[in-house]
Amino acid sequence: MTRQAISLFTQRRTQYALGKNLPIAESDVDALIRQAIRLAPSSFNSQSSRAVILFGAAHERLWNITRETLRPLVPAENFASTDAKMDAFAAGAGTVLFYEDQDTIQELQQKYPLYADNFPVFSEHSAGMAQFAVWTALAEAGIGASLQHYAPLIDAEVARTWDVPASWKLRAQMPFGSNEKPIGEKTFIADEVRFKTVR
Repeated sequence: MTRQAISLFTQRRTQYALGKNLPIAESDVDALIRQAIRLAPSSFNSQSSRAVILFGAAHERLWNITRETLRPLVPAENFASTDAKMDAFAAGAGTVLFYEDQDTIQELQQKYPLYADNFPVFSEHSAGMAQFAVWTALAEAGIGASLQHYAPLIDAEVARTWDVPASWKLRAQMPFGSNEKPIGEKTFIADEVRFKTVR
């Protein structure tokens, strides 16, 4: 069974060997990311997802902020691997910072009090779909990426550096760039463990 969507999903893989040689112009990458987030679904059409898109020096600065935030938290004897990881992310061409707007969530909680407890959960669903949409769109364009989670450790410094609104909550970081190495095969757990079909 071959379907276009499944083919695209298959292309979306984690790539850690990133470079700065994007196959399309930065402006086209920027437009692609924006369109993918616009088209990602959200509960009650809340459109709560937000993004800060970093290129060049700003992208590299993010990973230096992350490195220096982690330095006092990671034992010195173990920091070399963390340092190498930050270098690998910075070696890419850019990073997408994925946020969820808490003001939007609170407005929905007030408007629909019956679902108030659920809206933060719905927001996480929206965030995940926006991340998947961007990741798949980048992969289809021949751009490698991975999804990282350094929030909330870096939130305050990132917000200060790029004047991020206080209501935006950082959920994930996606470094991206050219694919500098082949991506390994993906393995899957057994269907019997993962799925149940009932008729």
